[in-house]
Amino acid sequence: MGETTVTTLEGQDRAAPRPVAEENAGKAFLHRLRTPRRPRFWFEILLIAVSYWTYSLIRNAVPEQKHEALRNADWLWRMEHHLGIAVEQSVNHAVNSVTWMIIGMNYYYATLHFVVTLGVLVWLYRSHPGRYAAARLALFATTAVALLGYYFFPLAPPRLMNGGDFVDTVVVHHTWGSMASGDLKHMSNQYAAMPSMHIGWSLWCGLTIFALASVPWVRVLGLLYPAATLLVIVSTANHFWLDAVGGMLCLAFGFTVARLWYGALPYALPRWVPGTRGAPLVPLET
Repeated sequence: MGETTVTTLEGQDRAAPRPVAEENAGKAFLHRLRTPRRPRFWFEILLIAVSYWTYSLIRNAVPEQKHEALRNADWLWRMEHHLGIAVEQSVNHAVNSVTWMIIGMNYYYATLHFVVTLGVLVWLYRSHPGRYAAARLALFATTAVALLGYYFFPLAPPRLMNGGDFVDTVVVHHTWGSMASGDLKHMSNQYAAMPSMHIGWSLWCGLTIFALASVPWVRVLGLLYPAATLLVIVSTANHFWLDAVGGMLCLAFGFTVARLWYGALPYALPRWVPGTRGAPLVPLET
């Protein structure tokens, strides 16, 4: 009594614990991926070029389901009437009557969508390198999720609706304000109007400028840019109001992805990272 016998099973191998060093290496690798670092110019140029080429390729490869796109446009137009926001036709006709204004909007639609977005990316790269990767991820995730809308909900823009009586301002005024009008219409999917990436991208630009710019009037311009873009896409009959809502939802998804990956919204991350101009002389604490 009082004695304890301990028996062991012979012939059975005990499971070896996973080496601590291997586990720590995996965590360290994931930590490095999620830590803001100095962006590399050549890599960013290549990434943006390849990403936009891929986006355009996939977007334009989505079948142009004309009948379904027109049916969806009719449904959306009826929905807006039900909600009391179906004023796109009135805006389109009113602005089209002012020739200089609508021509300017046509060129705005064709150019600023790309020029301003690239300009903001360059500004972030140079002046906010610690926030650049997270902000870029938000933009890329926004654009990627938009492809689902183009595939699952083909939508004709107002100017292509049957009996919609909208004015295709590019055709009427002989400008090149849209890749989906005139001689360029065969280079772009005309039935990929939902969601509006003109709104998704311009709102990303506007919020970035408002959050990070130090000059008050520049911050105000940041807020005015997506508002002006909304007026342009409606006036040129390229989008419905609800297309803009779709673009906003895509942007919300993009910011959510960036927040989950980096642990904070892009604008809350440190401005500088080690190795960049203006960075602290000592390594940042993690």
